[in-house]
Amino acid sequence: MGAPTWVWLLTVVAIVGLLAFDYVFHVRKAHTPTLKEAAVWSSIYVAIALLFGVGVLVFGGGTMGGEYFAGYITEKALSVDNLFVFLIIMTSFRVPREDQQKVLLFGITFSLLARTGFIFVGAALINTFAWVFYLFGLILLMTAGNMLKPDDDSDDGENFVVRLARKLFHVSDHYDGDKLFTIEDGKRILTPMLLVMVAIGGTDILFALDSIPAIFGLTQNVYLVFTATAFSLLGLRQLYFLLDGLLDRLIFLSYGLAAILAFIGVKLILHALHENNIPFVNDGEPVHVAEISTGLSLAVILGVLVVTILASLFSKRGRAQNAIANARRHAAAYLDSEYTDDPAERERIHNALLAERDVIVSLGPKYLQIARSETPLMELLERALTSHSAAVERGEASPAGPPKILREE
Repeated sequence: MGAPTWVWLLTVVAIVGLLAFDYVFHVRKAHTPTLKEAAVWSSIYVAIALLFGVGVLVFGGGTMGGEYFAGYITEKALSVDNLFVFLIIMTSFRVPREDQQKVLLFGITFSLLARTGFIFVGAALINTFAWVFYLFGLILLMTAGNMLKPDDDSDDGENFVVRLARKLFHVSDHYDGDKLFTIEDGKRILTPMLLVMVAIGGTDILFALDSIPAIFGLTQNVYLVFTATAFSLLGLRQLYFLLDGLLDRLIFLSYGLAAILAFIGVKLILHALHENNIPFVNDGEPVHVAEISTGLSLAVILGVLVVTILASLFSKRGRAQNAIANARRHAAAYLDSEYTDDPAERERIHNALLAERDVIVSLGPKYLQIARSETPLMELLERALTSHSAAVERGEASPAGPPKILREE
């Protein structure tokens, strides 16, 4: 299993303790994390993961340390990509901002449990059937190809289980805080919060089908697979709020992740050929092929991520796309009375709209015209402007109006 039993027990206790700490001290009282809070706690969780990796280096040696860091970085990058889907789900379900932390923490907990099960199943398959490496490699190559396909904007975040639940059970139209059930007309019914958690849990299972083969392509040490996966998930809640508003900026991240998954897929197939025992491949004998070292894997993963992230951050198209998407999302949130009743959060949304206006204007006439051509966005911003003007008259908002980025001068 890659480590003594007592080490496993200590590790599991530590991870459960970190999750319990989050449940007790962070999400028990619904609130919207500040940027400072999200940054501090994200840094703490990353520091814990890195310190653990240093411990693996010291006590397990360079090979184990390299495998852990390669696995952790890959899983962390994939988890950031998963945040895009979480954002779509919570936007489509109009989850109140104050309650999004609890939804995310549930998703992380469910994901950790599901992936732990997949890890042990995957390890058992690998130990029993060498051909599983071929299967994992093909899964990653197919996943890489799918990531290069254009996104389907028609996805409303509701999967089959959610649609089935809506048909079978009576679900309220409105949230009741962070409760999973509420009382309407004297009857106990589901709230949309429960459906959101079902949707998050369902997508987590699909994510696991990609991420577990990926990390097994970097190490077959079950302990390293488990810890790298667990530490990549811990702190994901804080990272969501830290990257909020920047996710759409990473326009090339999917290409980078596709390249990484394809690279690991090839690595797995090469390893499968090296360990081959399938009768119709080389008469069941191992094929002498070059294998990709852990050091090379780590270098490729880091290099691809750095290049794609920097390319995204410095791309004018990425900045424009990010600003337009955020303006649309924030305008919709500003107009949604159920989204938040916190005046400070409404002021944050208003300031974000002003910042997005400045970004689009600074990019020049070409991208300003693109923004003006977004008819649904224009309508949203006009409604937000009217709403904010009314709030100013009531003394509930500052005089500065929402951005008029689509208006012709």
